[in-house]
Amino acid sequence: MTEKEEYAIILDYLPYGYPMGKRVTPLAQAVGVNTYILLELIPRRGVTLASKDKVYIGPEKREQIYYIAGRLPREKLTETAKLNLQEFVENVVTEHEKEFVAFFNNALAINTRLHQLELLPGVGKKHMMEILEARKGKNFESFEDIKNRVKSIPDPKKIIEKRLTEELLERQRFSLFVK
Repeated sequence: MTEKEEYAIILDYLPYGYPMGKRVTPLAQAVGVNTYILLELIPRRGVTLASKDKVYIGPEKREQIYYIAGRLPREKLTETAKLNLQEFVENVVTEHEKEFVAFFNNALAINTRLHQLELLPGVGKKHMMEILEARKGKNFESFEDIKNRVKSIPDPKKIIEKRLTEELLERQRFSLFVK
């Protein structure tokens, strides 16, 4: 069963729809709070949304959103939405540090030639082996802990931010964080 999204963060609000679009209905570009899925939302009549607003999109009565138009194609993201998405990613990685550190602790091999850790930008076989070796004794507790115990690794927080952004903006063969 797929996880249902309850809330979304508005990345951009287009009161007249897409420029050059056929319809001039207001719409919002948003990202799901739990699944990090890009969504196109149609606001209720008379409702104005602002970037960074958190809106309810769950199954109960929605105050601000009339309906979810569907997934938002990456190519349709506005420049404003892309900027706000970057800020959203930084906030999510900071707020959910424990979950992302758990990824470093629990990452597994995808197949005989590829490990989940190698999908992180800047992490190759050498860094992967160092991380696996460092986590053998005891699990990592924070990004700072990872940095201290795996000396040559790039900033783990930045690595996660970069990977999450890549998953949101580009098609990936394997998805680590975007559900």
